Amino acid sequence: MAAEVVQRGAAGLVVVGGDGMIHLGLQAAGGTDVPFGVIPAGGGNDFARSLDIPLDDAEAAADIVARGHERKIDLGRTGGRWFGCVVAAGFDARVNERANRMRWPHGRMRYNLAMLAELGVFRPVRYRMELDGRPWVTDAMLVTIGNSPSYGGGMKVTPDALLDDELLDVLVVKPISKLRFLTVFPKVYSGTHVRLPYVEVRRARKVHVEADSIVAYVDGERLGPLPQTFEAVPSALRVFVPR
Repeated sequence: MAAEVVQRGAAGLVVVGGDGMIHLGLQAAGGTDVPFGVIPAGGGNDFARSLDIPLDDAEAAADIVARGHERKIDLGRTGGRWFGCVVAAGFDARVNERANRMRWPHGRMRYNLAMLAELGVFRPVRYRMELDGRPWVTDAMLVTIGNSPSYGGGMKVTPDALLDDELLDVLVVKPISKLRFLTVFPKVYSGTHVRLPYVEVRRARKVHVEADSIVAYVDGERLGPLPQTFEAVPSALRVFVPR
C-alpha cells in the first residue's frame, strides 16, 4: 500500500515505528522523489537518531514533518533491497539468528542471553571481501557495514559513517580472546572501540562479502546467508529533518 501511494506521487511517506518498520518504508520511498518522514516509536530508533529526530517526543517529530525541511541522504542497497543503517555480518548476526530461535525471554534480555550462548561456541571466521574491487581477506570476530553510525539502540559501531559521503564504512574486529571481545562492547556505545589496535575500518562505495555459516542482517532484519554485495547509493532518499 505504501508503494502504491508513493507511485501515485504522495506529498510524503511518514513511518511511525522503529528501525524494522522504517526498513519497510524505505522499500517504498527509496530511490523516489517522495520525501520520507519518521516518528520514532521503536526499541532502537537508530535511523531517527542519525537524523537528530527526537526519540521520545512524537509531537516534536511530527512538527519536523509538518515544517517540511528536507535533506537528501544516501541509502545502502543489496539485491534490490534498501537499507538505512547498518549491516551485521559477524558475531552480532549470529546472535540475532540465535535470539530469533528463542521463545523466551522477551525483550533485550533474550538478546543478552543469546549473546552469552553464542560467545561460548563462536570462533573467528575467514572473510573474503572486495572493497571497490580491492580484495581483503581476513579472519574476524565481527564485520559490520555502516551507512549510518549506530545500531542496536545507540551502539556506535561505525561512529564516523556519514549519510551523505557516498561511502559505506566497513568495520572489522580481528581475532581476539573472548574475554577481550567482551570488553569491546561497552566502548561501542561511545564509538571509542575504533581506536583499538585489533579494530580496522575501511570505506568503499561497493562491498562484496563472503564467509561460511554467516547470515547477514540489515537494519536488524534478516537478509540471508553470505555472500552478499552492498552498495552506497548517493542521494537515494529525501527525508524530513530538523533545521
